[in-house]
Amino acid sequence: MSELTRILKRDGTEAPFDREKIRVAIYKAGASLGIHDEPFSREAAGEVVDILERSYTSAFPPSVEGIQDVAERVLIRKGKAEIAKAYILYRAKRASLRQRREGKRSKMPEPVPYKSLWRAYVWAVDHGVASIASLNARIRAGEFPALVRESEAMYQSQVDEAAREIVENRDQVRIVIVAGPSSSGKTTTTIKIEERLKEAGLKLKALNVDNYFFDLELHPKDEHGDYDFETPEALDLQLINGHLGALIGGEEIVTPTYDFKTGKRTPPGTPFRLAEDEVLLIDCLHGLYYEMTRSVPAEAKYKLYIETLAQMKGPRGRFIRWYDLRLLRRMIRDSLHRSYDPRKTLIHWHYVRRSELKHIIPFIHDVDFIVNSALPFELPVMKNKLFHHFPRFLEEFKEDPSKQDAYLRARRVHEMLEAVEEVSDPSPIPGDSLLREFIGGSSYRY
Repeated sequence: MSELTRILKRDGTEAPFDREKIRVAIYKAGASLGIHDEPFSREAAGEVVDILERSYTSAFPPSVEGIQDVAERVLIRKGKAEIAKAYILYRAKRASLRQRREGKRSKMPEPVPYKSLWRAYVWAVDHGVASIASLNARIRAGEFPALVRESEAMYQSQVDEAAREIVENRDQVRIVIVAGPSSSGKTTTTIKIEERLKEAGLKLKALNVDNYFFDLELHPKDEHGDYDFETPEALDLQLINGHLGALIGGEEIVTPTYDFKTGKRTPPGTPFRLAEDEVLLIDCLHGLYYEMTRSVPAEAKYKLYIETLAQMKGPRGRFIRWYDLRLLRRMIRDSLHRSYDPRKTLIHWHYVRRSELKHIIPFIHDVDFIVNSALPFELPVMKNKLFHHFPRFLEEFKEDPSKQDAYLRARRVHEMLEAVEEVSDPSPIPGDSLLREFIGGSSYRY
């Protein structure tokens, strides 16, 4: 562990690291609630500094935003959610004041891909699947196989377009980042991108970022004291950046090996080098998180984002929620491939949502291409495989105060699936379909 002396400011310049500012900010957040606890402020600030000094050095300093993110997590973990909320508001107020001093308009990022949404909506209208009612009509008319072909063609065209852009910029792009929230279809999309790049004479070489997890005793914990693998700070960001910089500079690195059974990195590592005709692939939940790839120039990165941007109206005329589709996918995958009870997936889904809302979705305004992985034909298949579980979930969770998030989610998904015409024969779905990643029967090896 090394003592920090520098930080990275918002404008990209460096400044001295002043740990006292962390204590003051935490104290002021508490004071705004009438909590004047100087010993707690000093203790919490000390924990923030400890985490920062394990994750960064003065040669690789933390950013202001990174420091503040760590402070928020420490406050929540210590059971001070109300101070964490006040701290977030304090940050927002300071940012607003700073923008006014600099003569800038306050501008919030818009993590809503309107262009992609409009494209998806037009496609849904043109193909008669803009609502569950119209989807049902096509299925009752025996058009399920045709709908599968149309949906697959729509998805494949987007993969083609993204691969074409990478090839057109092959002189600059050295790293392809594939990101997206849980169960969006990153793995299958990555395989398909790789197939297309090989046809153009390029090779993808994957860097397994999971091997960069800290040893478990250094791992951040959530507010319940559980090890939090969903946060970017669970990864050794300093080492990742050092290795990325070396790789695009033509150097060989030795990647670590992480053993999830022991919670430790185990020697020896693996030699790794990037050839001139190879493009490095990072397939990671947090691939868009700036701190992960900050050592790489922007023009050398191509950022691809995958999301289930369904544009289909469900019961009561409301659009179905993207993350409900992903929840269903994960429930099936966890059950089939990980021997994990769908009930547990549903109960723990709010942890997944919290992480993606904080560490993934806010960065989609800065990506190069968005692939819509929602497949309109998947809902009828999902109903056949999962609908029978939901009455039990509703009964079990209804009167349990600790399970109200799961209950409300189960009630909404149950209502959606109840309105869908069921399909029990998935044979029209091809082996290389993205949906096969979740329901099984894929021609790809994952």
